[in-house]
Amino acid sequence: MSVTNEGRASLLSDSTGLMRGGALVAILCISAVLFFQGGIVDLWTNWQTPEYSHGPLIPVISFYLFLRQLKTVPANPGPVTDRWPGVMVLALALLLGLAGNIAQIEKITALALIIWTGGVVLTSFGWARGKQFWPPVVHLAFMMPLPFFLYWKTSIFLQGISASVGVGLIQAVGIPVYLDGHIIDLGEFKLHVAEACSGLRYLFPIMSFTYLFAVLYQGSIWHKVILLMAAVPIAVIMNAIRVGVVGIMVDARGIEAAEGFMHFFEGWVIFILCILSMIAMARIMQRLSGDRRSLAEVLDLDTTGLGAQIARVRDIQPSAALIGAAAAFSVAAMLWNPLTRPEQPMIERDPFLLFPRDLGQWHGIMRPELEAEVASILGADDYLSISYAAPGRAADVDLFIAWYSDQTKAEIHTPEVCIPAGGWEMSDIEVKELAIETAHQTQVFPVNRAIIQKGLSRQLVYYWFDQSGRRIADDYAAKAYLIWDGLKTGRTDGALVRFVTPIVPGEAEAAADARLQDMMRETLPVLPGFISTVEPEAG
Repeated sequence: MSVTNEGRASLLSDSTGLMRGGALVAILCISAVLFFQGGIVDLWTNWQTPEYSHGPLIPVISFYLFLRQLKTVPANPGPVTDRWPGVMVLALALLLGLAGNIAQIEKITALALIIWTGGVVLTSFGWARGKQFWPPVVHLAFMMPLPFFLYWKTSIFLQGISASVGVGLIQAVGIPVYLDGHIIDLGEFKLHVAEACSGLRYLFPIMSFTYLFAVLYQGSIWHKVILLMAAVPIAVIMNAIRVGVVGIMVDARGIEAAEGFMHFFEGWVIFILCILSMIAMARIMQRLSGDRRSLAEVLDLDTTGLGAQIARVRDIQPSAALIGAAAAFSVAAMLWNPLTRPEQPMIERDPFLLFPRDLGQWHGIMRPELEAEVASILGADDYLSISYAAPGRAADVDLFIAWYSDQTKAEIHTPEVCIPAGGWEMSDIEVKELAIETAHQTQVFPVNRAIIQKGLSRQLVYYWFDQSGRRIADDYAAKAYLIWDGLKTGRTDGALVRFVTPIVPGEAEAAADARLQDMMRETLPVLPGFISTVEPEAG
């Protein structure tokens, strides 16, 4: 008579309490905390910021949603034979977590933790029953911070909307106002629509609240979909109204109206108005569909019997799949810990203080240091801002380089985001392949070429990202290489290189191109010693 894997696991569980399903899940959880600790620490660090301060509530709410849904799933007294899909999900989480740990990119490790949660549910309950618990697992995504480059792109985009709508509201009440980038100019007073005013502080919590509201809402599916889709525009519009109201108050009462407690109070008022707007939308859709139930009847807020659901963890049946998963993560946790994590390799480079002031015919003059707030947002470990001039040239060339020793801690801000924030309009941008002949070789690489304009002033911009000696135009490709280099060599350093020159009145763009490329011809040979240990390949 043959004995199946499920039967062997059952015999083992009868002989020792250590093999009970609940004990195996506990081992799996403890091992995960040790293995994913880098991602957990990164989550906790991000949760200390205003934008993600709602983060600690997300796992608690997800656990509540899980227990609430568990009440609708009856216990299965028979053997669970469909656990292996969950093991495959756990294997994916293990590989992704390993990649995040090796590359030292904690956000990847944190994402793997969410996948691990789904794998534990599927392995514990089996595919048929476990897949019903997708809502609480998906809700965990709201605890994740955005990758830096997406955060800044989203923030700058929302700042632009808030500034534009806010100015429109100010003009609607008859107050003269001018918008310069993200600066609201009221004449005597100027308001900077900063990162904190972008609306992200409302957007993430409101999206989480709306998801929870939609899960608990006992209306039709299309009602839930509309509520979910409305979360972002409601948060953005409400924040833009807030910016406009602040501008009106500043015009009437002075700059103190935009500071201190009033700024904090206005923020909380807008947050509450966002929630009330979502509730009002739900009530309107109820009435339109003929649903006369009260809000308390529509929302399933029953919390009875949750304790009994927690106790059901003892009923999880052991199996070969569950034993294998617990063993795999136990081994991974023992082999991977902070003591075994590879050190960030030391990057040998010269500081920008030693960057040559004279390059061929070009002579450089250091520009003023960045303001403390700007430097803090930039987050670079070292930066260079210098203006070069040469005899017979129609205009100067500004060179700016920001270097980061570890892009997992602070990330490069693409000029495509930062330039519009300064009031410049990026009227034309393209990727251009350059072939620059230097004294020793011809260097062929892509750059982003942009024409920016503010009023009648026009400038030509070249920029690229340097990733371990590679010159990359696309910022998404730069992030992909960051992960690849982190896995392959442990390097997560990188730099942004930007050349800017004015297009003087009456000058052809080709002349400005020639000026930039002439300056680059002198600069490229000395760049690797300041931003990379790898020489670029010759064309």
